[in-house]
Amino acid sequence: MRAITWEVSASQGFETAWAEQGDGLLRARGRAVGTVPEPYWVTYELDTADRFVTRRLRVTTESADGTRSLDLLHDGDGRWTTNGEPLPDVDGALDCDLGLCPLTNTMPVLRHALHRGPGEREFLMAWVSVPDLTVRPSRQTYTHLGPGRVRFASGDFRSDLEVDEEGYVVDYPSLASRLTAR
Repeated sequence: MRAITWEVSASQGFETAWAEQGDGLLRARGRAVGTVPEPYWVTYELDTADRFVTRRLRVTTESADGTRSLDLLHDGDGRWTTNGEPLPDVDGALDCDLGLCPLTNTMPVLRHALHRGPGEREFLMAWVSVPDLTVRPSRQTYTHLGPGRVRFASGDFRSDLEVDEEGYVVDYPSLASRLTAR
């Protein structure tokens, strides 16, 4: 189990994830606090299936509006449900992308080894907005730029990520930077 903490500039907050990977699987749990777009807390658990394909994301947020919970489940055949209800807008997606969470960039990078070798891949993601937990389809492209460097693009947004050997984000300009122990 590995603990990773990021300063999340996009939310003016922090996130810590406890992650474990091996044999094409990733399991993680994390907590974040942010102040943008409003003060909130997030708690999440992520489980993947073979080849780092999202199996389940459970998220709880707390804000001035109260507590919200999301149970996002992928059936392994390309269909998704949210809190038990079908979510056809993201059918075909392999991964979730939890908003303002650098951990969820890991799965597509690892699946295609984009932190190690050439390639460009386009994905449909089940993107989860924080703190309201609305799930929307999101087209995203990941491009290998060099060892440990991957370009993330979605719509007009682009950012060149630095990732470590295990595929975890070290620096995501305009979103988050990993903190290191002193």
